[in-house]
Amino acid sequence: MLVDDHDVVRRGLRSMIEAHPGWHVCGEATDGRAAIAMAAECSPDVVVTDLGLPELHGLESIRRIRQVSPASELIVFSMYETEYLVREAIAAGAKGYVLKSDAARDLEAAIESVAAHAPYFSPAIAITIRGIIGYASDEQGDTNPPGSLLTGREREIIQLLAEGKSNREIAAKLSISAKTVETHRSAVMRKLQLKSIVDLVRYALRNGITQA
Repeated sequence: MLVDDHDVVRRGLRSMIEAHPGWHVCGEATDGRAAIAMAAECSPDVVVTDLGLPELHGLESIRRIRQVSPASELIVFSMYETEYLVREAIAAGAKGYVLKSDAARDLEAAIESVAAHAPYFSPAIAITIRGIIGYASDEQGDTNPPGSLLTGREREIIQLLAEGKSNREIAAKLSISAKTVETHRSAVMRKLQLKSIVDLVRYALRNGITQA
């Protein structure tokens, strides 16, 4: 199953995958919420997903896909390689992480690997993972970066705020009160040590939560 909001990317991935004997694409989704519903319907062996998705960020959709289709293995297919995103993607349940710049070389191998329930990471991501492992083994100080303390709902709030939605619009979209949105917003700003909505947008762009 393919999850990406760019038609050209999905067409290219479909062509590559279906040229491989025995492989076929059971579905395509353009946003995180649609991806969850589709995964529940077709139970794909492998999901290849971008992170910068509309409606629901890829990290949260990975978590929810794992809930509705536990047998599915997930590969992050992204242009972003920040340590935060790699760390969070693995924690969410991704088995592989391939950079879009490495697609021609790595994606087929990644699909074969995760289909056999073995991890696969682009070389640059593998280096980042070694750094994460080294970081985690250091028992000195705080081993949780600020972003790892966010809840799934708070990540949704970040994405919607960064996309320019007002508290009232976010409340309507998530079926919660505007006061609850403001509570989440305050918690996010405190946890990430941000001072303004501009800082929040920068954080979202830097970490692939939204796109410019």
